This record gives sequence, C-alpha cells and structure tokens, in this order.
Amino acid sequence: MDKGLSLKEAEHFIESSGEFTDFVKLGFGTSVVTPHVKEKVKLYKDAGIKVYAGGTLFEAFLIRNMVDGYRKFIDDLGLDTVEISDGSMSMDHNEKCGYIQLFSGSYTVLSEVGSKEAGVHIAPERWVKMMETELKAGSFKVIAEARESGNVGIYKSSGEADANLIDMILTRISNDNIIWEAPIKSQQVWFIRHFGANVNLGNIATNEIIPLETLRLGLRGDTFFEFLPEELTKFKPL
Repeated sequence: MDKGLSLKEAEHFIESSGEFTDFVKLGFGTSVVTPHVKEKVKLYKDAGIKVYAGGTLFEAFLIRNMVDGYRKFIDDLGLDTVEISDGSMSMDHNEKCGYIQLFSGSYTVLSEVGSKEAGVHIAPERWVKMMETELKAGSFKVIAEARESGNVGIYKSSGEADANLIDMILTRISNDNIIWEAPIKSQQVWFIRHFGANVNLGNIATNEIIPLETLRLGLRGDTFFEFLPEELTKFKPL
C-alpha cells in the first residue's frame, strides 16, 4: 500500500522490498494528488511490479458518471491493472460485474468484495456468491476487504479473523484466487499459520514487507516453529 511515497521513497522501497512484492496499490485517491505519479508508476513497472489505483478512486469517478474519464486517467499514468470495488458506494452487483467484464478486456482486474463500513453485514453465502461471480466476470483475483484498520470485512470488530466466514469462502473459492487484506501483524500470522507461507496477503504497509517476509520464512518468533521438520519441534517451549 503506497499512500503517497515520493520518488526517492519508492526507489528505496523497490531496493529493499521489491523482490517480495507482486502488486503496489496507490491507496484510495492518492494518485490524484501525489506529485510525479507517472514517473513512480514507471519505477514500479520497470522493477516488475504491477501497479494499480485503489478501488475508491474508481468509485469516485463512477459516482460522478465519469468512467471514461477514469480510463483516460489510468491510461495516462501507464497503469495496466485496475481495482473494481463497491466498498464506499452502493452498486448493483450485476453492474459491478459488468465493469469487471468491460475492463478485463484491456487490463488485469482485481475486484474487492466487502464493505468499508463497520455496520454493514454481508452474509457468508453472499460473500461466496459475489466472489464466484466476479471471478467468472474476469477478475484475476478477488480482494477480501479489511481496510487499514483491520476490523471490518473478513475481521471482527476486535480485529480477529472471522474464521467461520473465511472457511465458508474457501469451500467454493480457491485460496490462490484470493488476496486477503491483512494490515495487522496478528492477522498476517493467522493466515500464514492456517494457509502456509505463500498465502496472498494485501494492504501491507511499505515498511512492513520485510517483517512480513520473515514471518513467511519462520524467522520471527510468531511463526518460528511453523515450518520446521517435526523432529525439531521438540525444542518448542512448553
């Protein structure tokens, strides 16, 4: 999650963490107001990282009936990936899938499922149905919403993972097709412990990529014993 890094900061990020990063999201509407965005996008792309603007920006254009303007904006930045979401505004799901289908002809599409509002409850069966439909419409992967706060969507208000919802989703959606937003370390640990070192995680702060990689490799106390041979687990403290 790039929330407005400068060119120099982006260069430093690529140097330290680029090899561990598949996508960079230009968070919410920051790409509109951050200086030298086009140059920064090129830096990321030259490093082999796909870049996209946060779905909130798509919604900001859509609610103003400016979808063509949104396409012009992302084309001008050189983006080949888009996020289609409806987390900030109400949208008929068929309409959302229509936009996924429309953009998937020219861009890699990530679509986000779940509301950004803490009071909005989506039944587990509906989560699954929306994810299925969006993947069929052309999404490369679906993003499970959590916000930066990590207490909505796939998480309870306490920040604890909603295990029942996640298990329900995985009865019909392949884990490979989902990016789980996990902005908080305890959430990252939960997903790594349950689904392995290579689980797709998103909404990670730029200064947390290296710490996350150590969690994936068992080089941090939280996951130290997760991937050791069984004969070494005898050293686990009681």
